[in-house]
Amino acid sequence: MPLATARIAPPRGRAATIDSVTITIHDVARRARVSLTTVSRAFTQPALLRTETRERVLAAARALDYQPNRAARSLITGKTGNFGLIVPDLGNPFYPGVLRGVQARAHEAGYAVLLADSDEDPVAEVTLVQLMAKQVDGIIVCAPFSGDRELRRLAAATSLVLVNRRCTPIPAVLMDIARGMRQAIAHLHGLGHRRCAYLGGPAAAWSNRERLRGLHAAAQSTGLDLVELGPFEPKFEGGIEGADRAVEAGVTALVAYNDLMALGALRRLAERGVRVPDAMSVVGFDDLLFASMCAPPLTTVTMPMEAAGRAAVDLLLARIAAAPPAGATPTTELTTQLIVRGTTAPPTLAAVAGAAAQPRVAKGSAAVVGVRARR
Repeated sequence: MPLATARIAPPRGRAATIDSVTITIHDVARRARVSLTTVSRAFTQPALLRTETRERVLAAARALDYQPNRAARSLITGKTGNFGLIVPDLGNPFYPGVLRGVQARAHEAGYAVLLADSDEDPVAEVTLVQLMAKQVDGIIVCAPFSGDRELRRLAAATSLVLVNRRCTPIPAVLMDIARGMRQAIAHLHGLGHRRCAYLGGPAAAWSNRERLRGLHAAAQSTGLDLVELGPFEPKFEGGIEGADRAVEAGVTALVAYNDLMALGALRRLAERGVRVPDAMSVVGFDDLLFASMCAPPLTTVTMPMEAAGRAAVDLLLARIAAAPPAGATPTTELTTQLIVRGTTAPPTLAAVAGAAAQPRVAKGSAAVVGVRARR
């Protein structure tokens, strides 16, 4: 059990003295009227306790200003009390949302979080996992760029959970991206759009493949002409380039890989004098804070970022507590939802006429236009 100690802070206005009382796990156990083992579990394995018992122990600890000593606990339990979180681009506002969820749930379970940015580099991603594995009890990797074989090798060496990537048998939190894209296309088709562009993200990314899966299914069912453009950098600048290509393709609507690209597209369309949503409807993906703040506010698919972070920690806690049965892949699937705002509307007659003048692809299929290397 942890040999942790904490010191009572002196009353305000009085200096600390050498005689300050040291609060131990024994004091918490006496106050909560539980065993030492129960106090230890409240901080190291809270899932093993009933909610009422755990809350009683934590309330006693708060009343006594008790804080577990992580170093002492690590020596006894073999656990560090830390989780690792690796994201591909901390500059993307999507990932701080995941981080908030990870931090909140980890804190509830008595864990600290170490954060690293791989800069979308699979080699750096692998190196970070290997370095972190020595300092943490488990690692969450968001939208990894590493291949399946590499991820499985890493998962064999440390407790690993993925967010927005499926790689059996590694536990994963997945968002129903394809469903969100189907909703987006159904919305545009219902408004009267018949020719739509998709501004693609990283070609090798699982999330981009899922977006395309939903888009292709929706195009097939509605008969919409889907023009695939890209891939582009999944950033503001990528949306600027994508907007020019969408205008050249003669579409009446575009769906961007993420909100950052959609915001870039809105900027470029405004510069070109293309009115949104009259001459061009725009749909994003993620529902970042900026999506509701731009003018006009962005129609987008909301992604449960914070919920994904919390769910990833739950999977990691379960992974640490007990190995999953052979052949099982614990997976948490979260729902996405289209949020209709001001960047989508029925196309004008002029926009429809312009789109009709463009070469048509087979009904319900996609034309791949202008594919380029990502870097």
